[in-house]
Amino acid sequence: EVQLVESGGGLVQAGGSTRLSCAASGFAFDEHTRAWFRQAPGKEREGVACISSRDGSTNYADSVKGRFTISSDNAKNTLDLQMNSLKPDDTAVYYCAVDPHTSDCTIATMWDWGQGTRVTVSS
Repeated sequence: EVQLVESGGGLVQAGGSTRLSCAASGFAFDEHTRAWFRQAPGKEREGVACISSRDGSTNYADSVKGRFTISSDNAKNTLDLQMNSLKPDDTAVYYCAVDPHTSDCTIATMWDWGQGTRVTVSS
């Protein structure tokens, strides 16, 4: 059974940084396409960053490029998201996800989700 548990987040001032972590159980993160998504109040869930299992390549949403970094810690079996230069628009619930059926972020659709962790960026 796939289990994903996010941690980190909370209240951060604009311009600040925070780090999210997602712990996995029941599988090895590095064998699957894995990603972070977010959902802001009143908006649809959107992809933030992704690592393809095929070759380890990463994809980022244009809105976070240069500010966020996704990474895997294989020893700890975690997926992390380093978030720098935070903006109020980054306020959202952030979700960790894996797609065990697809090796390419650009075509992944069958996601298993964590429960989410809230990030609030104050101006």
